Amino acid sequence: MKRSVIYPGSFDPVTLGHLQVIRRAAKMFDKVIVAVLINSSKTPTFSIEERTDLLRQVTADLDNVEIAGFEGLLAAYARERGVTAIVKGLRAVSDFEYEFQMAIANKKLNPDLETIFITADSDLMYLSSSMVREIGSMGGDISNFVPECVHDRIVDRLRYKK
Repeated sequence: MKRSVIYPGSFDPVTLGHLQVIRRAAKMFDKVIVAVLINSSKTPTFSIEERTDLLRQVTADLDNVEIAGFEGLLAAYARERGVTAIVKGLRAVSDFEYEFQMAIANKKLNPDLETIFITADSDLMYLSSSMVREIGSMGGDISNFVPECVHDRIVDRLRYKK
């Protein structure tokens, strides 16, 4: 039996923290589905196509990682994909409180669904996509925050958004 997991998020844009969670999950599971959220109530900096493309670039060396967009309830998407586990990255205690509530809600919606938490390494605990967007939009150096292979694309978009 193949062990699959979904790693959901907006990934707007993908950061080194996201990539770390993906790599660690890829070591633990046979398949990692990185599920990029399409949220019609928000206007992301990067389109769903751009976010999935950036993720495909940064995970190109990982054969067991699939990048997919999804809309709607994560619990329903997991059932649809036949996946019984979600992986979530945790940076701080504040992340845990929110993610714990989401894990309980997802379990209520899909009793077969388990949530696994991966803590961020200490050097990335502070990192978030919103921080990258803010620093990048003001012309700050984001090279220590995003994967090198997509750095220039992210910088170009953030400066253009300004």
